[in-house]
Amino acid sequence: MGQVLGTTKILGVMGCPVTHSLSPVMHNAALTVMKLDYVYIPLPVAIADLTIAVSGLKAISALQGFNLTIPHKQEIMPLLDRVDEIAQSVGAVNTVKRLEDEWIGTNTDVAGFLAPLKALSLNWNKIPAVILGSGGAARAVIAGCLQLGCPAIHIVGRDSKKMKRFHGQMTSQLKDYNLRVHTWSSLPNLLEIAGLVVNATPIGMAEDPNTPISKEDMALLPDSAIAYDLIYTPRPTQFLQLAAARGLKAIDGLDMLLHQGAIALEFWVGQPAPIDVMQQALLNQLASRAQTKLT
Repeated sequence: MGQVLGTTKILGVMGCPVTHSLSPVMHNAALTVMKLDYVYIPLPVAIADLTIAVSGLKAISALQGFNLTIPHKQEIMPLLDRVDEIAQSVGAVNTVKRLEDEWIGTNTDVAGFLAPLKALSLNWNKIPAVILGSGGAARAVIAGCLQLGCPAIHIVGRDSKKMKRFHGQMTSQLKDYNLRVHTWSSLPNLLEIAGLVVNATPIGMAEDPNTPISKEDMALLPDSAIAYDLIYTPRPTQFLQLAAARGLKAIDGLDMLLHQGAIALEFWVGQPAPIDVMQQALLNQLASRAQTKLT
């Protein structure tokens, strides 16, 4: 990150919490290499303060845009001036850009989620997906699985009423697609037929040692199944440790973070992002965190 001047423009990540976020490290490394007079900062905003924050931030002319993380990706949508087609279809916004006096929302999570899966070159129309969680991140995962051509998408949550509402919202967007919702009690049966299981919940994030799937339930997955955790700290999560011990292909959220971030940066500044620089910055920071824990 270069020197912050009176002319410096601001980008950031808004969420609650944001202390775990690697986005500032990744974006500031890119902005330095690109020699742009920008800085990327954390924007901690509680749920109750979201409305006033979005309104107030518009008055800060130097603020050119921001990312959204848990828990704001859905709640921010009615607070924006415009939301593009992809974000509307997903039902969640993860990237906001200032355009004159308007906040414009988009979603780069879908492309970020797909990046490591497309690299596998699999026959996705034979791979059912099971998604844990029904928040903003899960909506991007659903859209990604739809693009892949998964024959069925199963969403698992804890609240049956919430899941029914979620199903109504998503099926109105996806029309006749084979999308089904379930409560957690159905998970063991779903795991037996899952080709891709995605953790889109916060379970296992940061210092949380828990996992959304127990060792016993992990054993129910087919040998060819892929376990994908959208969480990238700690690395690996307990969920992915269990998957790897089971011999499954395990993917963490770092690739998703990297690729969605690169697309967001290009959306803000209108220039291609240096993905290699961003990736190395992420790896260096993760290594530094791991070393700090050891000392």
